[in-house]
Amino acid sequence: MFEGSGVALVTPFRDGKIDESALVALIEAQIAGGTQVLVPCGTTGESATLSHEEHDRVIDITVSAAKGRVKVLAGAGSNSTEEAIRLTQHAKKSGADGALHICPYYNRPTQEGLYRHFESVAKATGFPIVLYNIPGRTSVNMLPKTVARLAKIDNIVGIKEASSVAQVSELIELCPPDFAVLSGEDALTFPMLALGAKGAISVTANLLPKACAEMFAAVGRGDWLTARKIHYELAEMNRILFIETNPAPTKAALALMKKMLPDVRLPLVALSPESLDQLQKTLKSYHLLG
Repeated sequence: MFEGSGVALVTPFRDGKIDESALVALIEAQIAGGTQVLVPCGTTGESATLSHEEHDRVIDITVSAAKGRVKVLAGAGSNSTEEAIRLTQHAKKSGADGALHICPYYNRPTQEGLYRHFESVAKATGFPIVLYNIPGRTSVNMLPKTVARLAKIDNIVGIKEASSVAQVSELIELCPPDFAVLSGEDALTFPMLALGAKGAISVTANLLPKACAEMFAAVGRGDWLTARKIHYELAEMNRILFIETNPAPTKAALALMKKMLPDVRLPLVALSPESLDQLQKTLKSYHLLG
């Protein structure tokens, strides 16, 4: 259901509010570049600092702008099960195609707690759910055996995985063939595809949607040499966009490209002058600056 090149969309801000026109322009650029799945209100979309009203609005804008041309996988995760259900119900009402759910953070549930959390969201909403495992952000690692249990629930259709290649291999081994394993780490996308992953939700695609989509197209036609070449061409960008906490570098890059303002919300801050200088040099090397 969710395959190919996806983007973890940033949320543009202007004067402390959502910059709706900039968001729509970014979405149009993504679709023109070949992106197949739009993912608003994830980590890169600064969901943690959006109010409920803003969160709902970003989803609504994305669905409206997409106009059914590509899939919309709405970020709807929370460390509160009831809140996750509410966000998912709104995503369903908005016309999104599914909801992305991060492992509950801070409260650090057990594997059984993770299972029951996602089971409750799935059963309460009847909406396609993609799990999201990123231990570096949540301090909890959802193990492949837990994911395999969840994959037996009809409307839990995939996982965005950002742990390790070894864990990805075990996931694909244990889960049904139609369960979509998606890369949640740009540097791991190519090796994950080689293992059998079906897509990615990329930060780098915010800047280079066409190149990211072309890597998937190459894999789709069995041209692994070209896909590997693109992987290495993207490597420096994959690194520089995490020189400081995501999404500050990505927003700064898009600002340098005159796509939006670089504004992030506290507790995130603007890039240091040193990081900004390195970022600008990288963008020039990719011919992204005029």
